[in-house]
Amino acid sequence: MPSASAAYLSNPPPPYPPLSRRLGEQGKVVVRVRIEADGTASAAEVRTSSGFERLDQAALQTVLRWKYVPGKRNGVPEAMWYLIPIQFVLE
Repeated sequence: MPSASAAYLSNPPPPYPPLSRRLGEQGKVVVRVRIEADGTASAAEVRTSSGFERLDQAALQTVLRWKYVPGKRNGVPEAMWYLIPIQFVLE
């Protein structure tokens, strides 16, 4: 396993699905994402659902587009799986 955690950089938050906003859907999604040595995401899966499919899918699609600083082992970037919590809160 890599010795360091991946970093998020300045990635935009996921868009709030309009229907979820209208229906008052909120929740936390935990996405498990594979971050490659070049900082791209190659795979993702919902580890913990928000309870709303629209929010889960918005989180999945977003983390796959993000760029990351990968974890390193002995100073060398290495692919790894990482858990990313995403909170959808109506304000």
